[in-house]
Amino acid sequence: MYPLRRNRRLRTSEAIRSLVRETAITPNDFIAPLFMVEGKNKKEEIASMPNYFRFSLDLLEKEVKELWSLGIKSVLLFVKVPDNLKDNAGTEALNNDGLMQRTIRTVKNAVPEMLVMTDVALDPYSAYGHDGVIAHGKVINDDTTAILAEMGLSHAKAGADILAPSDMMDGRIFEMRSLLEDEGYHETGIMSYSAKYASAFYGPFRDALDSAPVDAENIPKDKKTYQMDPANREEAVKETLMDIEEGADIIMVKPGLCYLDIVRDLRNVVNIPIAVYQVSGEYAMIKAAAEKGWLDHDAVVLEQLTAIKRAGASMIASYFAKDAVKLIS
Repeated sequence: MYPLRRNRRLRTSEAIRSLVRETAITPNDFIAPLFMVEGKNKKEEIASMPNYFRFSLDLLEKEVKELWSLGIKSVLLFVKVPDNLKDNAGTEALNNDGLMQRTIRTVKNAVPEMLVMTDVALDPYSAYGHDGVIAHGKVINDDTTAILAEMGLSHAKAGADILAPSDMMDGRIFEMRSLLEDEGYHETGIMSYSAKYASAFYGPFRDALDSAPVDAENIPKDKKTYQMDPANREEAVKETLMDIEEGADIIMVKPGLCYLDIVRDLRNVVNIPIAVYQVSGEYAMIKAAAEKGWLDHDAVVLEQLTAIKRAGASMIASYFAKDAVKLIS
């Protein structure tokens, strides 16, 4: 006897599939990461991230306007700091005329409505490539959080809408929120990297910013004392709930595809927006496989982004943002 219910009836054409589709991605879902570099007339392709670039500020305006024209309403800013400006305390991060601060103003001047998010971490500014101050062979938590709070305030003063601390230090959300409130920046948001794992997928990003930990005596060789163990699941919920209690407005899971169980766990527990970062290694793998002809680039990009959204993401930071918006449009 044939079944009375045939699920395939709802798959017989693109029209019916579109009508019953549970998850859809739109330009409103995306945050576009942008990398900045000092100089003029620079658009430098990142070798390990094909077709992704570092921009000098004079070329940034055109890029931001193009993103806005495509319907992308948010950017996440990162800067490549010259080696001569790096030290153990991230002193340059507090320079009100530093590259990050000038980048914020450039974006806001180009497209005032663009939502500007900023990376708040010391690794681009650290002589040692770590997200915190180093002493006696360790990353010192509390000294670091005090600097991060001042760094975030500097970004807010430059015009940033949302601060995105990516360091995973304990208590940094409370320090940052408290300082913002004390200084009158009540509307500046915080998007906390609440569940950021010590992942092997970050390599191309560290190439882009020259921010990998240095190989030197008495310097931690990796970031495993502050980023999360990839084997841990329940810890992500604990970390996230603490960040929300300390004042985070948005929480983030990073990386993306390998951690969709974490995204779903958090979606089942929290009622604030969840961001997911589809990271540089995920981008590079698709690019490399597509170049070999082993994968359909566009189909895989859309499938991965849909999976991230389906898992519970409210927004996605992705190096594919511009390409994906063009595809779905």
